Parts: sequence; structure tokens; C-alpha cells
Amino acid sequence: MKLADKKIYLASKSPRRRELLRQIGIEFELLLSDKEVDEQVLSNEKPAEYVARVTRDKLLSARQIMLQRQLPARPLLAADTTVVVDDLILGKPTDFKQAVEMITLLSGRTHQVLTSIAVAWQEQMWQITQYSDVAFDDLTDEAIRGYCATQEPYDKAGGYGIQGLASIFIKDIAGSHSGIMGLPLFETAQLLQKAGVRLLMPVPL
Repeated sequence: MKLADKKIYLASKSPRRRELLRQIGIEFELLLSDKEVDEQVLSNEKPAEYVARVTRDKLLSARQIMLQRQLPARPLLAADTTVVVDDLILGKPTDFKQAVEMITLLSGRTHQVLTSIAVAWQEQMWQITQYSDVAFDDLTDEAIRGYCATQEPYDKAGGYGIQGLASIFIKDIAGSHSGIMGLPLFETAQLLQKAGVRLLMPVPL
């Protein structure tokens, strides 16, 4: 089966993932379900297992919608990001208190950001989970509370975004800058190529 056009379906609400796909010239159409994927951590589930499972669930949910609506056949892309410190998975803070607790926990320490991406085309699926380390400087209570008083922490895993105000807290990263933002572009390009999507500049597989 040939691609219906040059577009892919993106199963993600994240505006940052949209920006990153546009950055590498990928055309896409959002394909989102009205029913949210369950992002609760299962008992004894490791962070890497968790982020990979949620990503697959998002992908399968989008694929079901594509089939039910009889939409044009296109590759599907889903992704999920989680922030981990001491094997503790940090989700998105729901209020000021929770945001302060999360940023305080990250202050003066190195934590991990895991982003899993999955691409499906026809009967095949490819998935990669990318790992990055992020080191925060020691933060004052005033800096933490000032940051958490903004709107920035509340739609991001771990309560911060590397591309926003919190960038002044980060003294070192090891890994993928785009992965920390929510979509590691090197790995994403590899998977899209496997699904037959043409890139402006192909990458080695």
C-alpha cells in the first residue's frame, strides 16, 4: 500500500512536538481521541516500561480512529515523555504546591528525561525510547516559587520545559535537546524513514 500523500498522522496534543516536526519539514494532521489514554503508572512498572506502554497505547488509539473513520492511510506517530528522579516518575503538576514540590526535588540534582516514540505503517510498528540526563543548578526558594507562579509548569512532565523559562535553571544536559522537549528528532527521522516517509535530508538507518 502506498502513502496516501506526504502527510503523517500525529497522535499528540503537544504544541512542542508539532513545532519539532515542522522544523524537519514533516507535514502532519492531528489524530486525537476524545477518550484520554490512561497514564496511571502500573504497580511495579519501571519508568522505561511506563513511557513505552503509554506511547503504544496512544498509537493504537489513533490507529483505531483512523480505521473507524476510514481515513486515508498514512503513517502514525505517537510519543510520550516522562521525567524521572530516583526511579520516581514525575507527571504534570496540577497545582502550585505540587509544582513547587517537583522543582524543589529537581533542584541541585541530575534527573532523567525519557521520551518514547512509536511509528506505525500498515501492519508494522517501530519504537525507540531515548534517554537524556538534565542537571539543575541549586535553586533558591524564591526562584522556585517565582517560576511556579507562572503558567509554564502545568502542562509539562516534571513541571518544566527546557525551551522555556526553566532553561535558566539547567546547567548541563547529556543526550537529546529535542528529546527533552518531547520528540528526539534523530530517532524520529529514523523511524519515519522506515515507514516510507521521505525526509529532506535522509539519516542513516
